[in-house]
Amino acid sequence: MNSNNNQNSKGDIDKRISMITGDPKKAIRALSMPMIISMFLIMAYNLADSIWVAGLGPNALAALGFITPIFMIVMGLGNGLGAGATSLIARCIGAENKQGADNAAIHAIILTVGLSAVLTVLTLIFLPNILMIMGAGETVGLATQYGQIVFGGLFFLIFSSVASGILRAEGDMKRPMYAMIATAVLNIIIDPIFIYTLGWGVSGAAWATVLSSSIACILMVYWLLVKRDTYVSFSKSDFKPNSKVVKDILAVGLPASAESFVMSVLGIVLNVILVITGGTQAVAIYTAGWRVVMMAMIPPIGIGTATITVAGAAFGARKYKNLQTALSYSAKLGVAIAAFTGIFTYFFASYIASIFAYSAESAFLAPSIASFLQVMCLFFIIVPLGITASSIFQAIGKGMTSLILTVLREVVFISIFAYLFAFTLGFGSSGVWWGIVVGGACGCVVAYFWANKYIKSLRRNYIKEEPPKIGTIPSK
Repeated sequence: MNSNNNQNSKGDIDKRISMITGDPKKAIRALSMPMIISMFLIMAYNLADSIWVAGLGPNALAALGFITPIFMIVMGLGNGLGAGATSLIARCIGAENKQGADNAAIHAIILTVGLSAVLTVLTLIFLPNILMIMGAGETVGLATQYGQIVFGGLFFLIFSSVASGILRAEGDMKRPMYAMIATAVLNIIIDPIFIYTLGWGVSGAAWATVLSSSIACILMVYWLLVKRDTYVSFSKSDFKPNSKVVKDILAVGLPASAESFVMSVLGIVLNVILVITGGTQAVAIYTAGWRVVMMAMIPPIGIGTATITVAGAAFGARKYKNLQTALSYSAKLGVAIAAFTGIFTYFFASYIASIFAYSAESAFLAPSIASFLQVMCLFFIIVPLGITASSIFQAIGKGMTSLILTVLREVVFISIFAYLFAFTLGFGSSGVWWGIVVGGACGCVVAYFWANKYIKSLRRNYIKEEPPKIGTIPSK
């Protein structure tokens, strides 16, 4: 029986490796769907927090809005580390270097433990001060209440992100999806119980998030370290301390993390502008509406995440034609889905907005949330170009280039246009919405053409030779 199980596991592993090193279009379609489902589930339980907390009034919803940028920064570090692991392991697989893949996976786990410990301590100590700097004002108590609980359970969230990245690198998207299903279902069930039945308010939403995220962490530990039916293996003999492996992971991981930081800084900037132009009510509208925007962005983000694996394997094998195909196909697929999503959101904006305005305390926000969503429909369509470009650069190990493109899009373009529309042109809070659309469009187009040009240069300069052993362990 054990022999049959081992043979079945080896067969599954071989199929996954063949898929990610084969036809890029087929691989992106196959890998992106489980990823999209997983991300929808992640957003579903985040959305559940907003929906249930909205019933506590605008201040409670605004408190989540102030926590969200900080949460994105911290989680961005975990997701960045996961992206670094995915990129390096996928490149090793493309270069047929299993020893390098194993060692990269173990280094990623060790880095996760250290990062989680440091971030937990820092966020718990400095959270109230950060919230005051952000202008939380009267909502600082509720925001601190929610944030300290969630950040106290950071290890579960970060480990799950990195472990998912390891599995994605070898083409296993289904098990991360299963973990997210368990997490989302549990969170959605216990959210109203903790918030209303037990009377814990915003603290109940935070505890529901931490408890449900621990389920995904437990499943990942079982699959990677107990069941051991993955391409990468974890044992003392597989681990060779190597600064180059650490640098390769961080070369993608840190810039990818910084991208989340930049986006969070943008969130803080936009919150400040919104407070000035419309008070905490404007922040509440943006917070509720942005949850829906993030849901709409899940398909292109899921496609982009799948592209990291496929493009990484193609780059490791020096199949630059496949790299070009991965860029163009993922962008086209993302734009097509986003266009459909935008049309749907535009016509059903009022119904979607009513989800966040079901209580007497928040009913008056519905028309403004609907208007926000109708403007954001234009943002949906152009975003896949920027996401795809960033994914390509992360896949080939050029995390810093991806970061530069994100800074250009988020800081240079969106921040400037938001300021111009809100203050210079006098549009007020709605000017922030148009700034996101116009600035985002400029940044995404620049990023896509940059990635396209870079790949063409790789193909022109390609000289046939033995592919380098990425992540190779130096011989003693």
